[in-house]
Amino acid sequence: MKKEIEIPTNCPSCNSTLEAVNSQLFCRNTECPAQSAKKVEAFVKKMRIKGFGPATISKLGFVHPIELYEASLKTYVEILGEKIGQKLYDEVQNSRTTTFTTFLSALSIPLIGDTASKKITASIRHLGTTLDIMVHNLENLDIGEKAKQNIDNWARSEQYLYGVDLEEYFTILNNVGRDAAVAAGSMGKICITGKLKEFANRNEAKKFLEEHGYTVTSTVSSVTNYLVCEDGSNSSKSKKAESLGIPIVTIANLIGKY
Repeated sequence: MKKEIEIPTNCPSCNSTLEAVNSQLFCRNTECPAQSAKKVEAFVKKMRIKGFGPATISKLGFVHPIELYEASLKTYVEILGEKIGQKLYDEVQNSRTTTFTTFLSALSIPLIGDTASKKITASIRHLGTTLDIMVHNLENLDIGEKAKQNIDNWARSEQYLYGVDLEEYFTILNNVGRDAAVAAGSMGKICITGKLKEFANRNEAKKFLEEHGYTVTSTVSSVTNYLVCEDGSNSSKSKKAESLGIPIVTIANLIGKY
């Protein structure tokens, strides 16, 4: 005799009542530990902060991305050991140099991915104290009513960030000139040659560079602004870039340590 599967009614992590939507169960508790950890995981992945897997985040006990920046070097070292603690602390500090678009899309706001974040960037420019983002600021933005409502819900529920001035944590979020250029995709033309250190392939690197406002081309010409060469190869593209006086850089050099 087959045993019937008992459908859970409460979240196994926070014990909140689950909501059934189209045969799926959802926990709507915004402070659910399991959801909080996943949001931190998503944040470090989008911000390209290395070394923060699920086990590490669990050890640190972070439930909100901003805690990554609030924690002192002493905290990292005491929990993770001197070598790893120092390394991850440095990774976090380096990630303070970012664009508004990247930061906003890393916050796990439903329907607010890369495309919507670029549109919001062009409209708002910066977060200010986080709760400055409300629906009335987005009325004329082409991101859909549901996306606008999700931003409003997020802003109203962000008790952890209430009143926080994000310029204390990040260095170029309020750089209107750069953000506008990123949103318009006009940071410059760039070509890639050789093997990459931080990306599995060129398509991945191309997507990342386009997210930061660059146009990736397949050839070097007089209108190329930069050539990415991370393995020191003396390719035909490298030789042409040198002859034209085009800067040869790594992606980390170009973006600022991401």
